[in-house]
Amino acid sequence: MTKYSANTLSRPSLIALASALFVASTAPAFAQTSTDDIADEGDGDVIIVTAQKFEQKSTDVPITISAVSSAQMDRLGVSDLDELSNYVPGLNIQEQSANNPGIVIRGITSDSGSSQQAARVTLYYNGIDISRSRGSYQAIYDVDRIEVIKGPQATLFGTASAVGAISILSARPEPGFSGELTAGVGNYDSRIVGGHLNVGNDLIAARVAGEWKKRDGYIVNLSDRQGDLYAQDQLGLRGSLRFTPSDALTIDLIGTYDQQRNSGTPFISGNFPTSAGPANRFGPANLSGAPAGISATVLGSDDLGLRREVYDGNLTASYDFDDGWNFTTVNGYRKFDSQEVFDADGSAAWYLEFTEDSQGWQVSHESRFAYQDDNVRASFGWNYFHEDNFQRVPFSSEEGTFLACSSAAVRAQLGIPCIAADGTVAAAQATALLTQGLATVLPYSSEFTNLGINDSYSVFGDVRWTVTPSLELTAGVRGLIEKRKSGYNSVAQASVLTGGSLIPGQTTTNGTLWSEDSFTAVLPRLNALYRLSDDVNLYATVSKGRRSPTVNQTATATSVIPEEIVWNYEGGIKGSSGIISGSLGVYYQKYSDFQVSRVISDPNDPSGQPVGSSVTESAGSASNLGVEAELQVRPTEWLTMFGNVGWIDGGIDDKPENGIYAGNRFRLQPEWQAAAGFTIDAPLGNGMRLFMTPSVTYRSLIFFETTNRPEIAQGPVTLVNAKAGVGFGEDRFELAVFARNLTNKDYLLDAGNTGGAFGYPTFIPAEPRFYGIQASAKF
Repeated sequence: MTKYSANTLSRPSLIALASALFVASTAPAFAQTSTDDIADEGDGDVIIVTAQKFEQKSTDVPITISAVSSAQMDRLGVSDLDELSNYVPGLNIQEQSANNPGIVIRGITSDSGSSQQAARVTLYYNGIDISRSRGSYQAIYDVDRIEVIKGPQATLFGTASAVGAISILSARPEPGFSGELTAGVGNYDSRIVGGHLNVGNDLIAARVAGEWKKRDGYIVNLSDRQGDLYAQDQLGLRGSLRFTPSDALTIDLIGTYDQQRNSGTPFISGNFPTSAGPANRFGPANLSGAPAGISATVLGSDDLGLRREVYDGNLTASYDFDDGWNFTTVNGYRKFDSQEVFDADGSAAWYLEFTEDSQGWQVSHESRFAYQDDNVRASFGWNYFHEDNFQRVPFSSEEGTFLACSSAAVRAQLGIPCIAADGTVAAAQATALLTQGLATVLPYSSEFTNLGINDSYSVFGDVRWTVTPSLELTAGVRGLIEKRKSGYNSVAQASVLTGGSLIPGQTTTNGTLWSEDSFTAVLPRLNALYRLSDDVNLYATVSKGRRSPTVNQTATATSVIPEEIVWNYEGGIKGSSGIISGSLGVYYQKYSDFQVSRVISDPNDPSGQPVGSSVTESAGSASNLGVEAELQVRPTEWLTMFGNVGWIDGGIDDKPENGIYAGNRFRLQPEWQAAAGFTIDAPLGNGMRLFMTPSVTYRSLIFFETTNRPEIAQGPVTLVNAKAGVGFGEDRFELAVFARNLTNKDYLLDAGNTGGAFGYPTFIPAEPRFYGIQASAKF
């Protein structure tokens, strides 16, 4: 196995780092900004952000931030967070499903579905933490902007932002009457309808927005009772009300509903053939799940796929006092109910059939006082967060099929394979052979549930001092108390053929086992901003991040996985001058007790978890060294060129005490990530204009597991995307065509998965070429 050191740099890496620093010293400085025009701010293409809870130009924020406006997303043809991540250096989002998104910032992943485990990356929606993985997916229609803040941000975004935060801010109601309607069609019978309606005055305004997306699956399913896989049927609705009784007071009330009714995830076996031929990770699948009736009773549905609903409410109020003070309170409630039925073995066999039933709710309250004058900007406040959730995993199989597919000895004894060369399920004969005809089918089921009830209480404060007109210093700290309570419940019936649990290691708990603990932490940050000129700034930051300890309750043991601590050091240069804007940043991160999630494949694993389940453990020390840069050039009013690049050398430190992970790269961490393109937006006369944005994105090799197995990996991927069209009627109407993955590149979204724990890794193909046409009207 190839090892990757996090403490040493190869010659190409040194050359790359030196080249990046050389560019910084010889080219105009450039800021991490969107390419959206905000002409009334007087700084060309610099966007206004609220990452530090104050409105600031992105070039004045002494942390590494990438902000993308709705206009830029529209120009790129981006309609989902995973698509957006291709254009933000240091960000990758792996959307296996809306139930299972993996968010990666600087190569560090936050995707655990366990109710007992904390997130690493805070996903914020209108100021509220929605980081719990199974409830975090959020459609991005009618947004104002999305801010990606990199590095630990505990002072600003809470304890879940151990490596960074993504803040989604929806468009707010405004005075006047306006609206927009967009409709489109495309290949795979895709359809989209979306838009918004805004009405109001200076006192009260309301906005209603929504989006419905539907398309057929892009993976052919040979099953005679399940449709094609990765079909999408998604609905999002949002209502917003803004009440402004005076110039000082603003109250926002926002309600959001999201729903998914998507078909099954294509877990395609790398071992088992189908009737279409030998195993082919990019070929058709044959997934049926458990038989009809049994699947509905045990797994909750006869159909593979995702049924998910999310309800979100937000109340924000802000009051400006006369003497430079402001008080803001943000309050939220979120509830999710997500049920995904999946065929984990990737074959037609009734072998590894599961459901993940995740449900939970959370409440959040934050209040913040802020003060600002010419020399000081300060804020302080408190936060309370409570969540109560569970992850229930029912399992269904047929006993003889399970034994024949799991055991080479059983297959040799019976003289049958699991799946025959023609794709038929030879193992379906196993029960009759093992019982000498006394039984032909022996259904089996079991389930396990992990539960988490977590409370967090914190106080925080930030002070920025303008030491001189050129130098600003910022210091902040958050102190917190956490109470984490974890539960575990499992029911494992005795197998008729073996007398024990069919899944190795699974036991019956006779009720729910509980354990709890309390933890405290102090998380600081220090920042400096130095103005080289009115257009160019230097910045530096030191911050501490923390992933909460895991109170790990299993069927046989209770343990506490230590908190994961990261110290983050970074600095860079950002600015906007004339036709050029952009930034360059260099960072180094040092981790202790780096937490990894591992799927259990050994029935004698000391964790006490059954085969196929996930366990959290410490991999020891780890580190990250990286460079991120963004550049935009606008030589004319109608042409904008943009590009960005991110480079990371990181992973588990190559030390003997780090065990099997020593020297390995982090999962889902590319060494290189880049994007480039240009936008033409040129007038044609008579109220018409031509627009187009072709772009290219690149990502180098990634491993899907921290074990860094070459067969569970995806090599370099280059994608070509484009959107083009015409606007007319003085920009009231628009007709556009778009294409994503224009070259129809075959590549993997994920590999390994639950099937890998049973010796049969599965593979999930990423999106093929999507194309279509959209029309929109504004009024």
